[in-house]
Amino acid sequence: MADYLIETKGLNVGYGPIHVIYDLDFKAPAGEVTVIVGPNGVGKTSLMKAIMGMITMYSGQVFFEGEDITKVPPHQRTMLGIGYMPQTGNIFSKLSVDDNLKMASYIMADKDLVADKREMVMNLFPRLKGYLKRDAGTLSGGERQMLAESMVLMRDPKVMLVDEPTAGLMPKLVTDVLKKLEEMAEATGLPIIIVEQRARRALEIGDYAYLMRGGVFTFEGSAEELLNHPLLNEMYLGAVEVHDLKTIRE
Repeated sequence: MADYLIETKGLNVGYGPIHVIYDLDFKAPAGEVTVIVGPNGVGKTSLMKAIMGMITMYSGQVFFEGEDITKVPPHQRTMLGIGYMPQTGNIFSKLSVDDNLKMASYIMADKDLVADKREMVMNLFPRLKGYLKRDAGTLSGGERQMLAESMVLMRDPKVMLVDEPTAGLMPKLVTDVLKKLEEMAEATGLPIIIVEQRARRALEIGDYAYLMRGGVFTFEGSAEELLNHPLLNEMYLGAVEVHDLKTIRE
């Protein structure tokens, strides 16, 4: 078993001719919550899409459980066990909550496993039990995120990628959503990679962390170390340029 569940080496990706990520080395330790923080537009979502094979790759490699999956198409990466919750378009708003959960598990051949996963998500998100017959589009922002997370879990992933789970939510819901992700990680042992603009709140639930600016990482280390760093605000805004941990610790 590889030490890192997901790893990229020398990653260069973008959208057509627009270069977004530069020579990026990323690794997500198995069994941990890895948090990637940074302002909007620095390449965080692009990294998630690169892991899923949904963006133009100029060079570099993507590894999952130690195997090179660089040329593996997105749907096969899902079959391998990479669960992806995008920032938008992550539920079927015109279908009921119940039908959303059924759609999420359509690739699962083991009906007993589907039943077990459904029971698990109902226990994790008991609020959804009362909304099974409601159209998903009528749910609140926080409830939609719960449903989106449940849909990923229904596919029995080995790792879960969560892109900007608090985007557009009210402050109280931000705390609730991130807390629920933390509870989910603790309850299931599922490794989670979270991309988030709200650095401090995300770092509070993380084990390992990256700070990203301009398509590169300016910090890599423990989430606690970054959370407690006296120059976190300056680093986040780019007022302080840091390119390795040694410099950070000095």
